[in-house]
Amino acid sequence: MEQADDTVPIAEMLGERQHLLDVAYWMLGKGPDADEVVAETYRRWYGLSDTERARITEPLFWLMKTAGALCLTWPNLPERRGPGAAAAAGCTTAKTCPSLADEVSEVLLTALDSLSPAERAAFVLNDAFGMPPQVVAEIVGQTEREIAELTERARHTLRLRRSSPTMPQQHDRMVRAFREACAAEDSALLSSLLAPDATAFFDGGGKVRALVRPVHGALKVARSLLTLLSHRPRTALDLHSVNGRTGIVVRYDGHVAAVISFDIADHHVVQVWAVLNPDKLRTWNQPDASSGVPQMPGVSGGPGGSNNVSATDRD
Repeated sequence: MEQADDTVPIAEMLGERQHLLDVAYWMLGKGPDADEVVAETYRRWYGLSDTERARITEPLFWLMKTAGALCLTWPNLPERRGPGAAAAAGCTTAKTCPSLADEVSEVLLTALDSLSPAERAAFVLNDAFGMPPQVVAEIVGQTEREIAELTERARHTLRLRRSSPTMPQQHDRMVRAFREACAAEDSALLSSLLAPDATAFFDGGGKVRALVRPVHGALKVARSLLTLLSHRPRTALDLHSVNGRTGIVVRYDGHVAAVISFDIADHHVVQVWAVLNPDKLRTWNQPDASSGVPQMPGVSGGPGGSNNVSATDRD
């Protein structure tokens, strides 16, 4: 980028590289592979002609697509490495980039390694980094419907790997306590209900300004949820059946704005799934939705769910 017009601020430059490292790290796990993927991504960028680069209006978007596609064909995909190979890698990306180690727990990385490359790519690009479904489909080489199925299978696998069998009554008690802590905006109580390595995923689908990356760690998850659900007039938190278990439905002026489900293990919430994508919430806002239980990608259950216990409006 010799031309002055191509110059970018240092903060933006380093932020861009960190973002690409994050994508590669989530898709490939530990080891030097993420660094190598990012290096190859930039090699391909500079392999373009000046005219080709000038036509790219969103460089970061192009770089993310390229990095994602590279990860899918990388020779050191988790399933191609032998057992313990990741741990044996001398210079790990986590050591190179400490923020990655803080963000992704060993437990979650192990769970991600259990996914197929296509499932992992669909989940990471869709749920972890909020890329539009059509772009994820282009990267993975499958249809949007197939990507939705891959993502849902990945979510199901992660739920099984990270949660443990919990009696419905215990799950209900935990979610009720969680809802009360959110309503009271009690950060300490909310943090105590979360596992130390809890992770929250925010699915905005590119349709609302939701977080586009997961939040990891009890304190960070608590802060992000309290910010999302901060006290506003005409906001209500209701308990409903979501995916067959008690979850929280967030309403603003009676309109469903979010549906939150939980995975629980050892009496703590280990994963939070917040769906804010208006497309996925459309059936929750249908006038006749109370007559049945709507189904939608990533969220099941609805206003007619069996755990319909309305919370007090927080005016």
